[in-house]
This record gives sequence, C-alpha cells and structure tokens, in this order.
Amino acid sequence: MPCVSQIFVVSLQQISKSILMGKSLEVISTEQNNDFAAILQIIEQNRSQAIQAVNHASLLTAWEVGAFVSNKIKNADWGAKVVQQLAEYIHTQNPTLKGWSKITIYRMVQFYDTYSSKGFLNLLQQFKLDKPIMPISSAQTASNSIISLQMTQLPTDKIVSFEMTQFPEILLKTGWTNHQIILRQCTTLEQYIFYILYAEYEHLKNKELERAIKTDTYSRVLNDKKFQSQILKETYPQAEIMLKDKAILEMLGLPRAYKETRLRKGIVEHMRDFISEMGKDFLFMDEEHILEVGGKKYRCDLLFYHRALQCLVAIELKTTEFDPRDLGQLEFYLEALDQTERRSNENPSIGILMCKDANPEVVRYALNRSMSPTMVSRYEEQIKVGSVLQRSLEEFIEFLN
Repeated sequence: MPCVSQIFVVSLQQISKSILMGKSLEVISTEQNNDFAAILQIIEQNRSQAIQAVNHASLLTAWEVGAFVSNKIKNADWGAKVVQQLAEYIHTQNPTLKGWSKITIYRMVQFYDTYSSKGFLNLLQQFKLDKPIMPISSAQTASNSIISLQMTQLPTDKIVSFEMTQFPEILLKTGWTNHQIILRQCTTLEQYIFYILYAEYEHLKNKELERAIKTDTYSRVLNDKKFQSQILKETYPQAEIMLKDKAILEMLGLPRAYKETRLRKGIVEHMRDFISEMGKDFLFMDEEHILEVGGKKYRCDLLFYHRALQCLVAIELKTTEFDPRDLGQLEFYLEALDQTERRSNENPSIGILMCKDANPEVVRYALNRSMSPTMVSRYEEQIKVGSVLQRSLEEFIEFLN
C-alpha cells in the first residue's frame, strides 16, 4: 500500500500535468484554433472523398468484370468451370487480391445483368433517374468516367461494346456490399431502386439495410394510409414520407403481457435501434419529459427533436387500441411544448400517438377534428412481412429530389 508521501507526490504530478494541459489548450483555443480547425476540415474532406473514390472504383470494377464474364457466358464461350478457373488464376497471379472467388464473380455478373437490363434502364428513364449514364470502357477521359488500366490494354475486339457498358449513376449512391444485399433479398426492380435511394437517404450500413428490407420498409414508407391530421400535412408536406405510420419493435423482446412502462423503458434501452427504425433524423431528448401547466406537472413519454423538420416531436405510448381520448392528451402536450419550450427558430411541435392497434375509421374521425400536427402510428412486436403497397415510387423519388 503506498504511503501518504507517495500519494502526495503522485497527486502533485497530476495537478502539474493538468495545469500544463490547461495552458496548452488555452493557447490552442485562443491563437491556433482557427488554423487547426481548417486543417482538420481539409483532412476530413479529403478522407471522405478518398472513401467515396474507393467505393466508386469497386463498383466500376464489379461492373466491368461482370460485363466481361456475362458476355462470355451469353456467347457460350465460357462455362461454369471457366469461371472457377478464372478465380484460381486471379489468386495464383496475385495472391494479395482477396475475395475473388467464383461466387463473387457470379455476383458481379448478376450486378451487371440486373442493372444493365432493359427493364431496369426503362424504369430509371420513367422516374428520370437515367442521367447521366457513365460510359466505362469508352475512350472518354471526362472526370466522371473511370477506365481501368486492364481495359485500356485489351485488344479492340476484346473490349465489351459501348452498348453493353452503360453504367447508371444511381448505382454510386450506395456501396458494393449494400448492392449485394439488395440483389439477394429483393425481388422487383422497383424495390432495387427504392432501397438504393433509401440506403443513401438514411446513410444505412449493411446490417441496417438488411433490417430495413426484412421489416418491409419499402411498403411502410410508400403506404398511403397515413394516419396524419390535415394540419400536419399542411404544415409539413414532406411528413407523409418522412414519418412512418408503423414501427417494428422486435428488438425490444417484449413479453406477451406488458405495461406502458415496460414499453417505454425497452425503447430507451434500445434507443439506437429505435431511431434507426423511426428515421435517423430523430434526436432523443428526454424520457418522461415534465411539462408544467397551471402549477401541475404532466409527463410526456418520449421527447425527440427532428433535424430535417426542425421541430420537437412528442411521442405518447399506448399498449392498447387507439382511443380518441388519447389524442386530446397529446394535443395538450403539444400546446405546452409550443408555449413553454419551442424556440423562435423552430417549427410547431409534432405529436405521434404510438399504439398497438388502430381502427382506421375511428382514427379518421378523430384526426378530422384535430387542430394540431398529430399522427397515429401503430407498432408491432414482431416482424410481419407482406404489407400492401399503395403509394407510388414516383412520389418517393420526387420527395428525395
């Protein structure tokens, strides 16, 4: 056990170190902070561009290899054994290249065949997403065209024709791994387009994209049966797509019987997953947020801030079917938030009543008289795939634009 003198010496050293660090930070903050911040910005900006360049290069590589192999297979020049031999040849000639298996090469063929198909290109043209189309193996040297060294060294008769190498710019909106997930788990061309755009919009990583597809986000975002008040639609026209009318809460592991307290605490414990489910523009602020009105205290279950809509969002949780009386309570909370907490640069607060079930006709009657920006959202404890899609993909694309 150290003696008192040793403790004193150690403490004195720590204090001296803290003082020196304080002086250093003070000098930086007063004299060099702007210069250091500028350098950091340069580093971060170039790092971001480098990551983007690597992503683009990997996609273009997959496209070119996929086009070359696909052309050989379609012309009956190559069989399955040749693709295996190709994978072995790549490994033998350059062992540092990892991941070039037969399966990977076939995925590149699928990548090319799917996104170069007439149906996919026609759909892009229909939604006005076909510009610009980037030529890969042409002799152009424009800044937005990347030509691999190997392709430029091939004999003229070995280069895949220009018509076979149209690269839609939309593919650059997400990474190679995300594309593999989309191609593996989706079934329609419309879903391919939606999840490519949605992955970029929400900045989805691989696991997050897998969950979005598993929970049928495609149908939940494009479903036109939004339980939203008229004032919400008028105040926030983009809210119909930005705010989901259904949440999948399987990550909470809820028991068969539970109370609102269990639901709320489960959401708070899994807040990162909950925000990923609701939309990444939600910022969590408080749990059981206290509102004082007339000398009494009221508690709002969850309080968020929405970055894109620039407003407070109050969420009330109900473990039962929608009751119109609950809407009055939520509107009271919104009025209290707007009068006591909303800042001058913020928009009117939004209220979301999240309940286990809701009768559409009852909800419609209740919301028709609502004078506040409110909506009703249902939640499910488990994933149930198979929602009916009614809103057009075109509306979602117009919203993104």
